[in-house]
Amino acid sequence: MEGVKIFTEDELKRATNEEERLALVVTDLKQGLEGMVRAMFGNVEVRWQDTYFPFTLPSFELEIFFNGEWLEVLGCGVVHKDILASVGRADQLGWAFGLGLERLAMVLFSIPDIRLFWSTDDRFKSQFKDGKIVRFQSFSKYPPCLKDLSFWITDSFHPNDLNEITRSVAGDLVEKVELIDVFTHPKTNRTSNCFRIYYRSMERSLTNDEIDSLHERVRSEVVTRLNVEIR
Repeated sequence: MEGVKIFTEDELKRATNEEERLALVVTDLKQGLEGMVRAMFGNVEVRWQDTYFPFTLPSFELEIFFNGEWLEVLGCGVVHKDILASVGRADQLGWAFGLGLERLAMVLFSIPDIRLFWSTDDRFKSQFKDGKIVRFQSFSKYPPCLKDLSFWITDSFHPNDLNEITRSVAGDLVEKVELIDVFTHPKTNRTSNCFRIYYRSMERSLTNDEIDSLHERVRSEVVTRLNVEIR
């Protein structure tokens, strides 16, 4: 789900310069989106993280403290001037956001695996009723196959890039990608991340040989597409 708000000159007239105009838009963005997530999750604690998205500047991620942990719920930012110029609104300002409805449902219903939303297994669908929030009850699944991947990150690296690559290679066999370690070299000041990739099929047990082959393709794509160095 996405949303955009474009401001009129009347809405920005109390700002006397570009810096104040930008600050007004950012304040409106944060107040509006904090209100939206509190309407869904209750009076939760929130925090903002600076990040990078190609169509907004500045860009942010909104996290909430829910069930004892910080969870990212949406990305947003001030719409890039080039985007507005391309649609004939170069003199205006606005903000935009995007969130995954499946991710929010996973949080609200404690669903551990996004692939369950496409399952035809009645053990999943029968647990939910209209208008009710219930906690998902796990049922038997095949065991996961875990593979770790460590590499020196660049300034432009974002975990979403790794998620996209793993799913482009392994598709629905990727259950989740989890950051498990961060290391900064004391001499070079380079930082590496170690991610754990959970491979799991909904229909069968996976063999180590087939996942080794897939994981090697993931490693190769990460090096090529992200321009990083494997540790």
